[in-house]
Amino acid sequence: MLLIPCPWCGPREEEEFRSGGEAGVTLPAQDVEAGSSLVASYLFFRSNPKGLFHERWYHAHGCRRWLSIQRSTITHEFESEPVAIGRFAPPRLPTEPAGEPLVSGR
Repeated sequence: MLLIPCPWCGPREEEEFRSGGEAGVTLPAQDVEAGSSLVASYLFFRSNPKGLFHERWYHAHGCRRWLSIQRSTITHEFESEPVAIGRFAPPRLPTEPAGEPLVSGR
């Protein structure tokens, strides 16, 4: 089992996380059609190197934040410090009218 170093919660077991796959993959800049082979390669084809692999993890049963980290696919040891790449944000409430709170304390 992997012990993943979460920058917010500290080291946690792999079972608390969901793999986000390869990090750093971007959608092609060209304006492509939905059936294009560029879109298919973006969605379905990822590298599978022997050695260092840059991957993303989502801490689903913890802080609910994304992190990016390099891991060796040979030894399964993490080779870099985790980097925050996002955060789950709940839907925002409607803004309050100017000068009046939504809930009164009276």
